[in-house]
Amino acid sequence: MRLRVEFTTEPFDLDEAPAHALVARQVIEAAELDEVDVGPFGNTAEGGTDAVLTAVEALLRKTLEAGATRISLQVNVVGEGQE
Repeated sequence: MRLRVEFTTEPFDLDEAPAHALVARQVIEAAELDEVDVGPFGNTAEGGTDAVLTAVEALLRKTLEAGATRISLQVNVVGEGQE
């Protein structure tokens, strides 16, 4: 199955990217995902089930450790395909 994850981390800082946002970007870019889109107000990535779920776990753990106080997360099934 193929999944899409969409997420944001808070608190926001429009002047400078907070540490948790930088960590989130590093986690997603280092994961074995494709179609990664990282932006200031939302982030998306797609991949196989195992890759997305592994990335989500790392994202939650590492951004909380880096100071995130809220993580909004949505995972959608977008098709069949690589596992």
